[in-house]
Amino acid sequence: MIVVVGLAFEARIAAGPGVRVICSGDGRNLVSSLAKAIREARLRKKDCGGLISFGVAGGLDPDLLPGTCVVGSAVLNGASRTPTDADWSQRLLRTIPSAVHGAIMGVSAPVARPEDKRALYERTGAVAVDMESHIVASLARRHGIPMAAIRVITDPAERALPACAVSAMRPNGTTDILAMIRSVISRPRELPALVQTALDARAARSTLMRGRKLLGPGLGLPTVTAAELASP
Repeated sequence: MIVVVGLAFEARIAAGPGVRVICSGDGRNLVSSLAKAIREARLRKKDCGGLISFGVAGGLDPDLLPGTCVVGSAVLNGASRTPTDADWSQRLLRTIPSAVHGAIMGVSAPVARPEDKRALYERTGAVAVDMESHIVASLARRHGIPMAAIRVITDPAERALPACAVSAMRPNGTTDILAMIRSVISRPRELPALVQTALDARAARSTLMRGRKLLGPGLGLPTVTAAELASP
């Protein structure tokens, strides 16, 4: 089982027995890192049970509040549409209370402005957006591996993501607090938005932790057995 996340705190939540977590950070090395992990898994166990994109996402559907869990029905990127594994996704939906089933858009840069989120929603119908799912979907399709996506809304469709929050993200997926403070000092008008972003992130983190606990070691993958998870 390989779990792909974008942020360091998501990696800590996702970690567990039998799970290899790849934190993409700024995404520059995600393709090569994930391809290498798949090769190593197949050499070790002759297979890779599944790939899952896990973490927070921006909201595109205006009805989705912070903390809403989205189980991907498909992953979109440009003209590409990759369905997720149907059995796995249905198990996730049954396990995570109030989870929403919908398409997730994968992008290479944050979609921060409400008008851009609205345009993306109207054009694609995707309910959430993140920066990792499309890469996971592409490699899952290429290697014939089951794929799923669990993404929790952190910045809803009608709210902008403050520039100080975006600029404070390090390439490794951690947050540079000092950079954020300096940015707020130079842009004091962003402080209320930053506080709201922190509250939204707290709601998303809580849902993500609860969902991870409910799903257990195998993250809901139907074919994973206890023996496989215990294997080195």
